[in-house]
Amino acid sequence: MKNLQDLRLFCEIAQQGSLSACARKMDLSPAVVSASLKRLEADVGVLLFIRSTRSLRLTQKGQQFLQHCKDALTILDNATTEIHKEDHELSGVIQLSAPSDLGRNLLLPWLDEFMMLHPKLAVRLQLSDSQADLYSQPVDLALRYGQPKDSALIAIPISANNSPVLCASPAYINNYGMPKSLEELTHHNCLCHGHNDTLDTRWSFRKNDKSISVDVQGNRQCKDGDITRRWAIAGKGIARKSRLDIVMDLIHGRLVEIDIDGWQGKLFPLNLVCAERRLLSPTVNAFKNHLCASAKALTDLL
Repeated sequence: MKNLQDLRLFCEIAQQGSLSACARKMDLSPAVVSASLKRLEADVGVLLFIRSTRSLRLTQKGQQFLQHCKDALTILDNATTEIHKEDHELSGVIQLSAPSDLGRNLLLPWLDEFMMLHPKLAVRLQLSDSQADLYSQPVDLALRYGQPKDSALIAIPISANNSPVLCASPAYINNYGMPKSLEELTHHNCLCHGHNDTLDTRWSFRKNDKSISVDVQGNRQCKDGDITRRWAIAGKGIARKSRLDIVMDLIHGRLVEIDIDGWQGKLFPLNLVCAERRLLSPTVNAFKNHLCASAKALTDLL
């Protein structure tokens, strides 16, 4: 669902009440509009319209999805308007570092959209779950989860309410069951992820004013978040992943969220981090606004 044109055509089909009327309005062929709708329905995994030879009407799921799409597109359109108000001719080079999973699966299409709006921009992208040194490496900005340990760094919130969640594939749950307590995690194959020189084998949770940590283990460990996510989708175990990283997997049913009696991970905000305030140029501010709008539009689909 990274193709915004499919979302816009879906909204227009609902508004016009037919594929042919939408095609005429958008100056497209009916075949293009029909293919777009089929692609979107395959992407979200539900039937959006009930079709007959003479009529077309939204399904219940389609009605729900339509409102989310309208809200998401409004947010992105407003963000685009604000970007153009700030600077119609943004230029220069964005030197950016980002985590592997977020970078490959979400950031790349977000960057493509932003650079289409501002064709004079260039980007130099570094993807790694090892944090780049913003003082010594050729990186001006970094997308990072959690608050920077270096208090001298400037952190701009992108998705402040993001948190880690437990997840697994439907196949894994069918084979091994849904854990009903935190203690049961010790009997499951947990996919441990880490960065730099550490692996996260101690998972912490909170509920109200209580907190607890559980030591977990499994037969697969990796310092690449995208690999951990792929293992989870393949049914190899339980992962603890940033909700933002797996939104599309949850929507499509590739992963299911595991809720154990309301225990949650502590907030895991996504921030845009830089070393100096002089780097907060109109280009960076516009990029920040685009990231915030894109992240919100995505999480609002859940």
